[in-house]
Amino acid sequence: MKILLLGEYSGFFNSLKEGLTTIGHDVILAGRKDGFKNYSVDISFEPEFSSKGFPFLLRKAIHKFTKIDMGVWEVFYLFKKASNRLKNFDVVFLINEQPLTKHYYTEKRILDFIFKHNKNVFLSACGDDYTYINYLLKNDLSHHVLSAYLKNPKALKTNYSHSLLYTTKNSKKLHEFVIQHVKGIIPGDYDYVMAYEGLPKVELLIPFPVRLQLFDYTPPIIDNKIIIFHGINKLNIHKKGNNYFIKALELIAKKYKDKVEIITAVSLPYNEYITKYNSCHILLDQANAYDQGYNALEAMAKGKVVFTGASKQWQDHYKLQEDTIAVHAVPNEELMAKKLSFLIENPDKILEISKNARAFIEQEHDCVKVAEKYINTWENSN
Repeated sequence: MKILLLGEYSGFFNSLKEGLTTIGHDVILAGRKDGFKNYSVDISFEPEFSSKGFPFLLRKAIHKFTKIDMGVWEVFYLFKKASNRLKNFDVVFLINEQPLTKHYYTEKRILDFIFKHNKNVFLSACGDDYTYINYLLKNDLSHHVLSAYLKNPKALKTNYSHSLLYTTKNSKKLHEFVIQHVKGIIPGDYDYVMAYEGLPKVELLIPFPVRLQLFDYTPPIIDNKIIIFHGINKLNIHKKGNNYFIKALELIAKKYKDKVEIITAVSLPYNEYITKYNSCHILLDQANAYDQGYNALEAMAKGKVVFTGASKQWQDHYKLQEDTIAVHAVPNEELMAKKLSFLIENPDKILEISKNARAFIEQEHDCVKVAEKYINTWENSN
């Protein structure tokens, strides 16, 4: 099967490509490199010219006074330049309903071309999109990525500008256009199962794929101190609830100053990030999710005890017990400190959860097994 994966973030499509090529399919990954994470793509739409030197300064000046981002038009130019290589695929899989520019005019033209020249186009439900963001705004959930914004919208509007983009009229129009033309929508984790429940064209959940060969399992060895790692992406600090981890770590540092070592890393490139946390026993990921994203999954594959989305809904879906595979994190620093304290005082639990986490990733997230699920869904979708 000849497959086009359009878009990339969090390494999702790189991992899926690995699985698909392993089972014999011909895969092209076309997209941007997700900023400082610099993911690999076969056809790059990353704006290079307007991202350095004088063109970059000019781009910033134009955006400041007109709100027009010249980088968007460079992406569109690169897409047009590569367009002959983006036709006649057996399947096209979009990472998002706005996969490349987050700009109505250019995205509409890009997607119109894709739909006209490819018959079987599917959409992934992952990351921010119209359905997910509006679901969070309209439903009274205990916590989610917009919780901080809803508590203080005036102060945090700028921090959430990317997410709020999906509430505009143009985003709604683009959403309706995409939903009309795709054959199916595939949720990537349980957060999106919740948001898309009952909507047309929605397929069953297929978990995010992980390239297990990149993540060797190392059983945790606790010689002296328990090492806790907290990685922060400054762009997402409110969405992921990092402030609750920061406060919890302050409590832990006071209570167990001779028993723990705390490592904090801020906005590291992907390769530096995964190297930085190698020595840790516990990794703090996010406190506003119901399922795990890529940082959590890859750390679990390495055998880390990860504080992340591991909700009751997720537990029920996979038939699991609470805090046995990953530790469910919520926006409450005292509760997070309590869960950390339990692990510090019961280090045997760290080894137990570590082994369970690796086994779970092998069973549910192995990129080859996941790729086979995608092929089955694509071939059998109506």
